[in-house]
Amino acid sequence: MINGWRGALSLAALSVALIPGQASAQVPEDIYQGLLKIGQIVDPACTAKLYRPLMPANDYNTWWAPGAAAPDASKAKLYPGVTITRDQSFGPHPKDLVDIFVGDSGGNNRPVLMWVPGGGGNKIEQQVREGNAFYDNIGRWGTKNGYVVVTVQRHPGQNWDDAGRDIAAAVDWVKANIGMYRGDGTRIYMAAHSAGTGPTGVYVGHPERWPNGVQIKAMVYMSGGPIPGIIPNNAGNAPAPGAAAPGSTCGTTAAQNGTEGAISGPSGATPAGPRAGGPGGPGGPGRGGRGGPQLTPEEQAERDNLPGFKKTTVRIMLVRAELDPGVMGDMTAADKAVHDTLCAVDGPKARDGQGHCPAMLYAKRQSHMGEVFAFDTKDESVSKPILAFFKSVK
Repeated sequence: MINGWRGALSLAALSVALIPGQASAQVPEDIYQGLLKIGQIVDPACTAKLYRPLMPANDYNTWWAPGAAAPDASKAKLYPGVTITRDQSFGPHPKDLVDIFVGDSGGNNRPVLMWVPGGGGNKIEQQVREGNAFYDNIGRWGTKNGYVVVTVQRHPGQNWDDAGRDIAAAVDWVKANIGMYRGDGTRIYMAAHSAGTGPTGVYVGHPERWPNGVQIKAMVYMSGGPIPGIIPNNAGNAPAPGAAAPGSTCGTTAAQNGTEGAISGPSGATPAGPRAGGPGGPGGPGRGGRGGPQLTPEEQAERDNLPGFKKTTVRIMLVRAELDPGVMGDMTAADKAVHDTLCAVDGPKARDGQGHCPAMLYAKRQSHMGEVFAFDTKDESVSKPILAFFKSVK
């Protein structure tokens, strides 16, 4: 019998311990103080202002100003050494778009990293002007580490499995076409943040519903719940009592899912907005979604992600930030329940980050948005363990 989540040293924690100079990769003190001031809320705008000075001088706005024609990529590049294909369609919906980042140096058949955002689902964050530097930071970080990066734009659907179906369509497109971008469609890794963990949880948990099943090797769930309802009252969603409103600590009027500083063109379309119902889309209580009408036992069973997770060969990592809403000094009760339930599939010899047993990373000094905005900066408190996890999956 497994000695619970406390009894195992996670692969992520082990990776951190073995990385030379790791102390210098932690959250800088000035940024940490800024995150503490923001508090345990979801605040993209003010968090973007903290991390933007660590980014390259140019971003989407300086390169492609609102109302301006697309720049001539043959003459200069937004990020030297990186070729970007913007707004490639992968499906019938207008928001079925991906951006593809390819490092100019290196060979063919590179591993592929797919990034699924939270919030309204836009592949470029739209809050204050500083926010539009994200999620290009994921693309830059991935290319520096040898990956072809695909940032996925998502949108809400009407049926409980629509969001998962959209992720499946994006993966199918990548598998079929990424060779043209020097990527290897047989080595796809994925990470999702916050609201993006719902659709990707449905995707991994229901391979029978997609034309080509699940075609990724590893999945990182950041500050979300891939198997909602595994225990009642899933923790990690409510802000701390008395928390400030988003945007208030840095003097901006932009709140969560705001459009202040929105960009032009397809990537600047109206944000998708909050998801309806639970992580899988509209639906009632149970592991397939929360909210909406009460589900019958048959409907709950149909939408349950857990059976698929118990059978999947996809390796899983769970990430939780210290300053996530509702977190109280540790991984949430839901994180631990998911971990222990999946580890039990492999029996007494289960090890974190191997087989069905998830790796776990409790990101100290980090926040809900900081853990994402820190990618491709000197703050490697989250990105280094995630990279170590991906590299452990062959």
